Amino acid sequence: MSHDSGVLSPYAGLTPDLWEAKTQELVQAHPLSPDEIVGITLGIWASIFTSDIGSKPFRIGKHIFPTPQIMAFFLHELIPLELENRYPGTWRRGDAASEKDLVYVPDEFYCTEIKASSSTGQIYGNRSYAQKGSSSKKSKAGYYLAINFEKFSRSSGVPKITKIRFGWLDHSDWIGQRAATGQQARLSQPADRFKLMVLL
Repeated sequence: MSHDSGVLSPYAGLTPDLWEAKTQELVQAHPLSPDEIVGITLGIWASIFTSDIGSKPFRIGKHIFPTPQIMAFFLHELIPLELENRYPGTWRRGDAASEKDLVYVPDEFYCTEIKASSSTGQIYGNRSYAQKGSSSKKSKAGYYLAINFEKFSRSSGVPKITKIRFGWLDHSDWIGQRAATGQQARLSQPADRFKLMVLL
C-alpha cells in the first residue's frame, strides 16, 4: 500500500519494465480523456493572455510578466474551475487541506493533483512529498497532471506550454533534496519516465 493513503498502489508488485503498460491502463480509465485534458490545459493557458486585468485593459504578456510561480498558480486554480463549470456536481476545485487540487465527486480514486513548472521537463513537490509520516493531510498517491511551460522572454513573445503529462504517482516516487534546508522533492527517474504518459 502507499505510505500515506491506505490505497493499494496500482503498481504494487510490478517491476518498472511493466509500469508503462499500467500507466496507459490508468490513463484510459480516468474520466477525463487525454484529448480533453490537453484541450482544457491549452485553452486555459491561452485565456491567461487574452484576459483584461485592472481598470485599464492590461494584459499578461504585454504589460505584466508574472514569475513562473504565478503562472503555475493560474493553471493550478483555473483548470479545476473550468472543469467545475463544465461538469457541475461531478468535478470541483479542492478546498479542504486533505483534498486533491481537482476533486472527482463520484469517486475519490480519480481525484487529481496538478503540478506546473517552468522546468524543461521536471515537476517538483515540496519536501514533504518525499518524507514518510509527513504531517501533510493530503495523500501524495494518486493521479497527477504535470504541465511544463516556458518562462517569459521579452524577445520571444508569449510563452508556450511545452509538455503535458498525465498518470499516477506514489509517495515512494518522490526524492527529497539531501540538504537539510532543501525544500523540494523531485521524481525518481523510473517514475518520471514510465508513470506519466506524455499527452503533448
